[in-house]
Amino acid sequence: MRAFVFDRYKQPLHEADVPEPAVGTRDVLVSVSAAGVNQLDDKIRDGEFKPILHYKPPLTLGHDVAGTVVSVGAHVRGFEAGDKVYSRPRDYRIGTYAERIAIDQADLAVAPASIGPVEAASLPLVALTAWQALVEKGRVTGGQKVLVHAGAGGVGSIAIQLAKHLGAQVATTVSGRNADFVRELGADVVIDYHTQDFGKELSGYDFVLDSLGGEHLLESLRVLRPGGKAMGIYGVPDPAFAKEIGANPIVRLVIAARSRTTRSLARKLGVTYEFLFMHASGEQLRLIADLVDAGSIRPVVGATFAFDQTPEALASLGKSSIRGKSVITVP
Repeated sequence: MRAFVFDRYKQPLHEADVPEPAVGTRDVLVSVSAAGVNQLDDKIRDGEFKPILHYKPPLTLGHDVAGTVVSVGAHVRGFEAGDKVYSRPRDYRIGTYAERIAIDQADLAVAPASIGPVEAASLPLVALTAWQALVEKGRVTGGQKVLVHAGAGGVGSIAIQLAKHLGAQVATTVSGRNADFVRELGADVVIDYHTQDFGKELSGYDFVLDSLGGEHLLESLRVLRPGGKAMGIYGVPDPAFAKEIGANPIVRLVIAARSRTTRSLARKLGVTYEFLFMHASGEQLRLIADLVDAGSIRPVVGATFAFDQTPEALASLGKSSIRGKSVITVP
C-alpha cells in the first residue's frame, strides 16, 4: 500500500510501497480518509525525540487519523466494518500517512457524527493534549483564570474552547490579526504578542498552558497566583516525566539539568511546573466527540493537502500562519 516514510533521521519524507498492516486480535484495521499534520511528526523525523521515542527508520509518520473500519481482530468489541472512527494511535503504533493502519481498539473512538473526516482528523492529538492538560492534570474548574498561549494554533484553538466549557475565564496570546478569531472561540482576554507583554498585562492566574517554552515559559510562571500550575507541552521536560517514560539514568540527568532553571523559579514563586507528553486514549476521544456533537468544541482546519502533497504539508509547518490544523486527505 502507499505510505509516506523517512529512511534516515533528518532526511525528507517520501512515498513508498509498504506492507499491509498486521492486524492483531485487539486491533482495528482502518482505511484512512484523512490524517492531521503535527509538529510532532516533523520533530520525530528530525531526530529531536530520539532520546525518549526509540523509532528505527524507515518509519511511516502520522499521529492523527479519521477513516472507516475495514475489519476487526477476534477480541475487538464495540467496532465493526463500516464504522466511521478517529484516533491518535499510541506511540510505536503511529503511521497514519498511509492508505490503511491497524489501531489498538483502546486508542479508537467513533468519530463525531456532526462533522466530516477532514475535521475529525484534525482533532485527536490536539484535543487529547488540551483534555489531558486542562481536565486530567490541571483539574480546571469554573471560575478559574486560565492562560492559553498561541490560541490560534492547533492545541490553543481547542484549549480555549475546552477551558470555556469548563467555566474558566480564558486569556490567550495571538497576533493582532487573530484577535477576533480567538474571541469567537471564547477568549475573554486577548493579548497581541506583537504590541503587548503578557507578563505585564496578566496576573493571578490559576493555570497556564504553554506551547512555546523558553522565556515564555519562565514569564508564564510569574503570572500565576501562589499555588498555580503551568503545564508545558513544548520545551523543557521535567524529572517526573523522565521517570514516567522509564528514561535511562543519563537521560534523566540531562532532563533534570535542563529543567533546573524552570523548576527553581517555580519553587521560588510558590507555583508548580509540569511537562505533558500526551497519551493515546479512545475513552477521552469519546468524551471529546460528545462535546463536538453538542457544539461545545468545533474543529479548526486551516489548510488541506492532497495525499500526494504529504511531504509539502509536513514541510509547511512553522512556515505559514494558518489557524488550527493542516489535514491531508487520502483518496
